[in-house]
Amino acid sequence: MRILISADMEGVSGVVHPAETNPERYDYERGRALMTAEVNAVIEGVLAAAPNADVLVADAHGPFRNIITEELDRRVRLVRGRPRPLGMLGGLDERTDAVMFVGYHARAGAGPAVLAHTMSDGVLSARLNGRTYGEIGFNAAMAGHHGAPVALIAGDDAACAELAELSPGTVTVAVKEALGQAAAVTLHPAVARERLREGAAAAVRSVAEIEPFRIDGQVTLEMDVWGATVDLATLIPGVERLPGGRTISFPARDLPEAYRMMLLIVALGQVPR
Repeated sequence: MRILISADMEGVSGVVHPAETNPERYDYERGRALMTAEVNAVIEGVLAAAPNADVLVADAHGPFRNIITEELDRRVRLVRGRPRPLGMLGGLDERTDAVMFVGYHARAGAGPAVLAHTMSDGVLSARLNGRTYGEIGFNAAMAGHHGAPVALIAGDDAACAELAELSPGTVTVAVKEALGQAAAVTLHPAVARERLREGAAAAVRSVAEIEPFRIDGQVTLEMDVWGATVDLATLIPGVERLPGGRTISFPARDLPEAYRMMLLIVALGQVPR
């Protein structure tokens, strides 16, 4: 069995503020230590249930260089750094039996939800065939395209509820209850890790019963973005600016093409100008 763990930071227990997730802020080292510990707890649960599992961990927050490598469980391999194919799902392929989301957060505009956004603060909304999705939906659909269900999600209660709408069979572990964008009632990290170990083991045992979330056929990507990102995006063949000024549209042949375009547009919004 091959498991890919995609690890973000905003949904980690105890984390509620950008100062804890931004490498340039004072409390980041604490945030990355908490993130690493939660990933290790999930690994322990996976390998307790499936000792021979092949486990990859995709560092999927910000620069993709957050997990403290020397403190990561030595039984796994780490996908680190960016840019890379498939972004937050680096390491995903047709051999992947299941994906687990750890430290995930709700989409932009959701609330109450801790540190809710979609890929970057420059994205106001992102839609596939008219339905709004955040990182959870985009990544679940991309995993599903490769035949892999999302077996586990850990984050605040809003993130767990967001995935439950798309994949009712997924094991959810809410490590905090959102009170707002930068406030939550959070479990003690040690308690959160206990629940993550148990949840990951249960998720491994239920993989065969979870249906992958899929979006098949042609896909229209729409994104509402800030400022000059619209101007840059419309330089890409096929991308159109819609009435209103800040919405762009792209007719994709399939989900992977829409996903890659979304990653590119997000990256354009982060280019220094």
